Amino acid sequence: MARSLVEQPAADLMERAALALPQRVAPDKRESTARDIQADVKKFVDDTVPLVRERAIKVAPLSAGALLEEKFTEDELRQVVTVLESPAFVKFQQIGPEMKNVLVEKLLADTRGTVEPRLRALEQSISKRLGIEEPAAATAPAKSAKPAKPASK
Repeated sequence: MARSLVEQPAADLMERAALALPQRVAPDKRESTARDIQADVKKFVDDTVPLVRERAIKVAPLSAGALLEEKFTEDELRQVVTVLESPAFVKFQQIGPEMKNVLVEKLLADTRGTVEPRLRALEQSISKRLGIEEPAAATAPAKSAKPAKPASK
């Protein structure tokens, strides 16, 4: 949690910097400036995550603990602890990443036929706006993606 709280605003800053870089920095200095910005962001994240993590450890009992005390009786909290410590729950938690991967694979297979044409249309629109010609080969694999959708069902 601490990492994501720190990385999100840093990523937003990197994104804004990437947009501003071409307009604000001379072409011969862009690459070195981008590396410097990346180094600054990395240092910020590396220095700040431990501070936020430490603070979260101190604040959690006051905030989450107070909420748990408010919403649960002592007996209910004991039941929650029993569930959290049960071997079945531990096993369930261990397969969490695998369940996520299975879901993502299925979701990608099920939505590929819908998403890929939209993504290609977006790419074409952006390319057109930027005055970039798309190679004809880029559209060829797209046509083979549509038949793949019925096959995945």
